[in-house]
Amino acid sequence: MRSSEGIKKFEELEEFENFVEFENENIIDLWQPLEFNIDKNYEYISKSKIFSMASNLIYYGIAYPILKVLLKIVYDLKIEGEENLENIKGGAISVSNHVLFLDCAMVGLAFGKRKVYYTTQEESFKIPFVRKLIKYLRAIPIPKSIENLKYFIKEMDKTLKEGNIIHVYPEAALWPYCNKIRKFKNGAFDLAVRNDVPIIPIVFTFREPTGYRRIFKTKKDVTVKILKPIEGEDGVNTKERAQKLKEKVSLEMKKQLV
Repeated sequence: MRSSEGIKKFEELEEFENFVEFENENIIDLWQPLEFNIDKNYEYISKSKIFSMASNLIYYGIAYPILKVLLKIVYDLKIEGEENLENIKGGAISVSNHVLFLDCAMVGLAFGKRKVYYTTQEESFKIPFVRKLIKYLRAIPIPKSIENLKYFIKEMDKTLKEGNIIHVYPEAALWPYCNKIRKFKNGAFDLAVRNDVPIIPIVFTFREPTGYRRIFKTKKDVTVKILKPIEGEDGVNTKERAQKLKEKVSLEMKKQLV
């Protein structure tokens, strides 16, 4: 009995580490003055029709058009590979390197009108005003406790089965303007294999400003590259399938930064 309980606890800890970043992974400290606690009753995605209507209005009616113009001005944003999304009809998981504060907004522009939910660390919900705004913009906090993570994963499974896109940062922590693909956690790939959905790799690459932008631009401009969806291979062992899928996705993303 004790042995089986020990195995279960180990598996829960391993699953927890698949999603959650650790303190030494962050190179930026966010201002987090507010309290935010997740329990088993936390509503990751609101079921309220009023909330859904307000969310769609803020997302598509306000944020989308503003960010499309803003990101073009600031980063001369270019999106490549949109044709790779044409055959995505059901649920899917998109993954990307995490290199800018607004890279989630760039993911949203890349997907256009498709509904995307964005996983984020719990700390993002401790920032005044931001916590409410990102909730309307479909941010989903990843709980910091093993006990609550199983409810989070259950909600993610349901969201994928409903045909939605979930965006995950497998590197977990934000490293601004990092020019390499860092080590991936397993969470996104476990979800993909368990729910039999494809992974859509997205890579943010940087380029030197050209033309008049070179005069006043100190940071590099950004290109978003949407790669072809990658399916998990057939096999009996789910863990091995997820590991192979992770390695394949990582390799394809690294090719874009050579």
